[in-house]
Amino acid sequence: MATSTATAKALTDEKRSPSGAIVASMIESAGRLKLDGEVVELLRTSWREIHTQLPVRMDNKKLRIFEGYRVQHNGARGPYKGGVRFHPRADLDEVRALAMLMTYKCALMDLPFGGAKGGVMCDPVRMSETELNRLTRAYTQHIGMLLGVNRDIPAPDMGTNAQTMAWMMDAYGQRYGYTPGIVTGKPVDLGGSFGRDQATGRGVATCMREYARLEGTNPAEIRVAIQGYGNVGSWVCRVASELGFRIIAVSDVKGGIHNPAGIDIAAVDRWFSVAGSVAGFPEAEPITNEQILEVDCDYLVPAAVEEVITGENAGAIRARAVIEAANHPVTPSGDAILAERGIPVLPDVLVNAGGVTVSYFEWTQNIQQFRWSLERVNQELESRMVTVFNDLMSRVARDGTRPRQAAFDIALERVGRAIMLRGFV
Repeated sequence: MATSTATAKALTDEKRSPSGAIVASMIESAGRLKLDGEVVELLRTSWREIHTQLPVRMDNKKLRIFEGYRVQHNGARGPYKGGVRFHPRADLDEVRALAMLMTYKCALMDLPFGGAKGGVMCDPVRMSETELNRLTRAYTQHIGMLLGVNRDIPAPDMGTNAQTMAWMMDAYGQRYGYTPGIVTGKPVDLGGSFGRDQATGRGVATCMREYARLEGTNPAEIRVAIQGYGNVGSWVCRVASELGFRIIAVSDVKGGIHNPAGIDIAAVDRWFSVAGSVAGFPEAEPITNEQILEVDCDYLVPAAVEEVITGENAGAIRARAVIEAANHPVTPSGDAILAERGIPVLPDVLVNAGGVTVSYFEWTQNIQQFRWSLERVNQELESRMVTVFNDLMSRVARDGTRPRQAAFDIALERVGRAIMLRGFV
């Protein structure tokens, strides 16, 4: 395939940092919107970035120093909101890129939040629970001055979970008083919301259903391959199966499985609970994480890590559409090649926004001190995801843009308007 000008430009962009690629998308959108240049300059960089040293006494009595970050990109639309990632690659630029994405994700979903993200460079898989507890408390103490129910509200992300949020809430509360609304994604017993653990996956499946409806296709006729079987990917599998989609391939960090006739997800869950992986499931053939991206399917759902579809493998994708359940799983060059091939990409800022949406519901419940039922949470999530999906696709049809471009246009309009109204420029 010949490399077009668009692909060549994307390849150049990709040599920059992850945050650089997002800035490039923002600038492209600002050009379409004819946005004020000073607003663009404000959004090119973060409002505040914290880089902190985290000394932790490990179980072997040795002191280890970790690096932690909290990046607040833009708060024009409300308190900063964004998860905390524990991962060996959670460096400053990675966290900065994710904070930028949160600004636009919250704006697209019309949530009253700005964008932030946190990260600690560590490998939680190789740490004990007591070590993770100490690390979480050290991190919270070092960024505590930034946090607040109306200032900055963290949530779980890769490598963290409800237990991590419980430790953060407790560490913050020991200094500032009991404040359950300081984090979202907490255990239900500590003020968390019903449905938060399944929210991101449920939102992904809802987008899949709405896209199938837009295509005029019955979900039973749609073959789905899902890379990733963590919290997000496993819930996508469960909810999508309930909606009638045929899941034909699934993978996790240890390997994957493929059965063109369809996979029984309830049986996979039972297998996973014993084996700790989908790999080896007897009713399917083995497949690698790389191979699953090139499986012959209708919807490909990357739901694991970022940057898995690139300029090197985008030409081999055989899906009819890519549904971005992970954060930025498609690189700029991969995106350009998929566009040239006529393969639409539903962007992460919409597809995986179910998590931050239910985090908003949790924050609201904490402020009101009134808990919603699971049925209400799911109904409210469904309503918001469907509304935003329809608004986005209407914008695509009106402007002749791709879904990612339309998502940035809608989000940037809202952020830019808030910046101007508040007199930031």
